[in-house]
Amino acid sequence: MTSRKQTRRDVTISNIKGRTGSVSGILVRPADAVAILVLAHGAGAGMDHPFMSDLATTLGEVGIATLRFQFPYWEDGAKRPDNAKLATATVAAAIQWALERVSDLPLFAGGKSFGGRMTTTAASLGMIESVKGLVCYGFPLHQAGKPSVDRAAHLKDVKVPILFLQGTRDALADLSLMREVARALPLAKMHVVQGADHGFAVLKSSGRSNAEVIPELARETLTFCQLPG
Repeated sequence: MTSRKQTRRDVTISNIKGRTGSVSGILVRPADAVAILVLAHGAGAGMDHPFMSDLATTLGEVGIATLRFQFPYWEDGAKRPDNAKLATATVAAAIQWALERVSDLPLFAGGKSFGGRMTTTAASLGMIESVKGLVCYGFPLHQAGKPSVDRAAHLKDVKVPILFLQGTRDALADLSLMREVARALPLAKMHVVQGADHGFAVLKSSGRSNAEVIPELARETLTFCQLPG
């Protein structure tokens, strides 16, 4: 993988509809970035979780800048995720921050699990029309042990391409159901990560290592961000 010089900048994201105060963010940009991805964290961990920081670094190594940010509940030290109205407003505010300050790069958005679902929800509501595409790292299609496609209902209203990156052992997304969801969306693509669970960890018995997975996610994200249209 190409080594690129990357700069990191701690930022503040404000003007979140429905919230008084701001949230923290981190902008990581390689010198020769080809796109920027606004990256939302999952429900059980913030933007500094090792998966999020490793993903941002590795995306930078392939030429994708990232802006990751905290949802208000995590910023405030709470454990219960924000409701959809506040979460989608935060996604929209982060994307607006990137649009105003990194205007020279094509803009994409997405996130890990809950962060990806809230980003696609914001897109379905017409809140983030400036983005060229969405990237979901482990879309949480249903609760563990309760297969359903109810959480995918809003995706039909998304007007931009979506990349779903899903592990074969993801307990929150039955792979056969996830494939059906993706096939029903004309602008969607799905990449299956062999042996990975919802957190993209793999078993030693799979013959793969965890160190191989994030570079795979980064390569697939770069390919998606470089597609025409």
